[in-house]
Amino acid sequence: MSHVTLLTGPERRRRWREEDQCRILAAAFAPGATVAAVARQYDVATSLIYKWRRTVRARETGFAEVVVAPDEPVAVSRPAASPAVIELEVAGRGCGFR
Repeated sequence: MSHVTLLTGPERRRRWREEDQCRILAAAFAPGATVAAVARQYDVATSLIYKWRRTVRARETGFAEVVVAPDEPVAVSRPAASPAVIELEVAGRGCGFR
């Protein structure tokens, strides 16, 4: 006689889209929300939610590519003692939460 094992429950090693991760993160860290409640709602481990948050924060606070544009003549008169101005344009993907 053969032996059959039936596994029930959620599939393991699910692949989450970035949009879904951002939605879950926004819900988990919204004012008044608890990570445990959101994890139960979406059937996700709380540790995975915290891992996603660390990943997003590392991406947001990591190094950025710097492109130096060639100098162009600018017809702006500034006092000689004014500080230099540096303009940064930041582009990229991210969940947009803190």
